Amino acid sequence: MTSKKSTSGKSDIARSEVRISVADQVRELTIETTSDRDEVLEMIKQSLASSQPLVLSDTRGRQYVVPATKIGSVEIGDISERRVGFAGA
Repeated sequence: MTSKKSTSGKSDIARSEVRISVADQVRELTIETTSDRDEVLEMIKQSLASSQPLVLSDTRGRQYVVPATKIGSVEIGDISERRVGFAGA
């Protein structure tokens, strides 16, 4: 059985990885979302400006709620395709 692969190398769904450091927490949150970078950035800006909690959904449908006052820093990036194997070996 074979499956058709995309010829463009990218999926039809825009995906971003968001890392949020939360005040008073040792670990940071890492969320894979179907929103693109600009959408995530706009949600963060709105949350910080209004002091309302930031609510993000991941690719599995789970929701994360982070109080705006506890957001330390945010890193937003594209999800790169993960490679499997030993390319250099």
